[in-house]
This record gives sequence, C-alpha cells and structure tokens, in this order.
Amino acid sequence: MTIKVGDKMPKGQFTRMGANGPEPVSTDDLFGGKKVVLFSVPGAFTPTCSAKHVPSYLAAYDKLKAKGVDTIACMSVNDAFVMGAWGRDQHAGGKIQMLADGSAAYTKALGLELDLTARGMGIRCQRFSMLVDDGVVKTLNIEAPGKFEVSGGETMLAQLG
Repeated sequence: MTIKVGDKMPKGQFTRMGANGPEPVSTDDLFGGKKVVLFSVPGAFTPTCSAKHVPSYLAAYDKLKAKGVDTIACMSVNDAFVMGAWGRDQHAGGKIQMLADGSAAYTKALGLELDLTARGMGIRCQRFSMLVDDGVVKTLNIEAPGKFEVSGGETMLAQLG
C-alpha cells in the first residue's frame, strides 16, 4: 500500500556518509519534531536526477529554509558510499542530506518501489517529493514513470505558500 497524505511515516533506517564512514539515520531522528522535505530519485548519478532534481532543491534551499523547513533530504536505493560521492559531486554538503536505502527496505515500506530490473537497475524508488511535519505526511508528489514534473524544489516551494 502506498503512503498517502495524513499517514505517519513508517519506522525505518537510512544510512549516510559521516566523517568516519557510513552511519545510521533513524526515521525518528530524521522526522521527529521537524519539518522535513524528503525527495527520492531512482538513482544517484542518473541524468535527470543529477541535472534537474537535486539542483532544483539546491536552488530552492534558502527559500525552503525561510519557510520553516528544518531538513532537506534526498533518498535513493543506492549505498551510502555512492550517495556520499554523489552529494559531493552535486555540492549538496550542508544543504541536502544524502540518504541511502541500499536494500530498498524503506522504499518498500512507503509502497513506492519501481521495478527497473528489465533495464539492469533492479528495484528502485519512484521519483517523489513530500513534506513531512513531525513524522506526518503533509504533501506528496509522485511522478509518473520517466517524468520530472511535480517533485522538484519549485513545486515544494509553491505548496508551502
């Protein structure tokens, strides 16, 4: 079942690259008592994700923070090493947390998996964005396959008013 507006985020864990290597990030730590923009991409270093999706949130960073967003996080079904390298490549440090969902466990808990096995990419996450306020989904924007129309930073800014 796919997560929807009004739902509580499922409990789970991500991994991110810290100063001493991979470190866990629980959903309680990420979402608890915070306003969080979480967006997901099918894969790090992929064309649309690198050229449009992450850059849209970097461009909107100051305005999102001014509207009360505490954290902006990018999730992908990649490992923490790949997400760390991609974050450096995108100059996301200090602005966007790059979260790995290496086994797609959290993706599956959200009901947002995307089967790209036929394209050699395995199970990935659909492209989406959401605003989560203290663990509750307030907005949810899920892209149609192959599209980038509703999950970028500009849409999230517009939804925040």
